[in-house]
Amino acid sequence: MEAFAVLLKDFAIPVLIVSAVFIITLQLLPREVRTIFKRELTSYFTSPIAYVLFVVFLLVSNGLTFFYLGVLESGEASLYMPYFQYLPWYLVLIAPAVGMRLWSEEQRQGTLELLLTMPLSPWHGILGKFLAAAVVLFGMLVLSFPIVWTINYLGDPDNGVILSGFIATYFVSLCFLAVTSVISAMTRSQLVALLVSVFICLTLWLIGLPPIADFIMNITGPFEFTKPVLQFFYSLGMMPHFTELAKGVLNIRDIVFFISFIVVCLIATSVVLRVKRA
Repeated sequence: MEAFAVLLKDFAIPVLIVSAVFIITLQLLPREVRTIFKRELTSYFTSPIAYVLFVVFLLVSNGLTFFYLGVLESGEASLYMPYFQYLPWYLVLIAPAVGMRLWSEEQRQGTLELLLTMPLSPWHGILGKFLAAAVVLFGMLVLSFPIVWTINYLGDPDNGVILSGFIATYFVSLCFLAVTSVISAMTRSQLVALLVSVFICLTLWLIGLPPIADFIMNITGPFEFTKPVLQFFYSLGMMPHFTELAKGVLNIRDIVFFISFIVVCLIATSVVLRVKRA
């Protein structure tokens, strides 16, 4: 009972506050954005897509953590090593699977041309669709509460650090979703959008690995001329920003990085749609 009370205080209330802020913000957005948001969110749950992704994500993340990664035996109450450090690897596939249909489906059905010729800005569609997919990803993380309840039932963890881990994970998932939005706008094939997005998201995650970072920073010899380019790509790596935030180190620089990355990808989506509109 005590674990339930802690779960309610440290997690349920913040979730309700975030949800209330989101609803209020949504009401302040243009009516066109709200219309597209509702249509897109409804489409997720009138097809098996959302349900399958929810089940797969929860089975893989919680199942592997409990039965393979040994969260109960690790004794680490912050959940970083047995849980959070693996979540982005799952989201490399899950987030693109959520976002692959954002624009590809419109192109496949021939409704993109109709949508672009309507008296609304491409940004209405971009924000509406992105927010709907973001809600789906948010729901996945919220339903991960059994692992948090278990840790609170068995011990006395620092729930502030755990909450920070969820925030970091959500930022990474939104970045992957934003990448998928750009790719989905480029192709009418959901499969192509999925595969290309997974490749790009995996690359953005891998270039933050310490061995790759060391190679880039210490590169010498005939490849010296490529160092500025490699350093630029390394700066896009998400792992260092995720790691600091997931461990409870609140750094504004990391939050600014994630928000800026998402905004740039959404702008890129707008550029692609404007080209198609022209």
